[in-house]
Order: sequence, then structure tokens, then C-alpha cells
Amino acid sequence: MKVYLNIIRHEDEYIIAICDEEILGKRFEEGERQIHVTENFYKGELVSLEEGIRALEQATIANIVGERIVTSALKAQLIHKNGIIRIQNIPHAQLVVTK
Repeated sequence: MKVYLNIIRHEDEYIIAICDEEILGKRFEEGERQIHVTENFYKGELVSLEEGIRALEQATIANIVGERIVTSALKAQLIHKNGIIRIQNIPHAQLVVTK
């Protein structure tokens, strides 16, 4: 199982955009909610789920989309279940580490 991992370094921020491999490039809409998993933002290196979690552990900000990566981030206690939204049954979570 692979995920796309894009790491953006900006000043003191370590920003991660990560998604399950098969949803890259897709758009999901439900009512007022929508997310477009663009190649421009999410496509980086194709890595294992474990590598993706290791990167998320270092993130100061993260956008996380897809069943496998969101479930893994939840199990790793990087996000809370109340912070997960679903759009067309695709989970999305954000991670922000405050200093």
C-alpha cells in the first residue's frame, strides 16, 4: 500500500500533503464540502504507508486524505477521530502542531 507524500519546507514549518495513491487527481464533493486532491499539491514521492507516518510525525502542518493514511494517522495518535471529516465517504484530516 502506497501513499503520495509531498513535503514543503517553509521557514520553520514542515508542511506535509499526503494521500492514498488511488485518489490522487480526484475531486470529491458533498453539499458545501469539497476537496480536490490535486497533483500540484499532493503528488510528491510515492512511499510506503509506514514512511508516510514517519513523515507525519515530523510535520508542523499536514493535509491528510484517504482511508488508509487517515486510519494509520489515527492509530499512530497523530490526529483525533473528531477531527476527521468525510466527503463522499473519503476521510480528510488536518494536523497543526502549535508551538
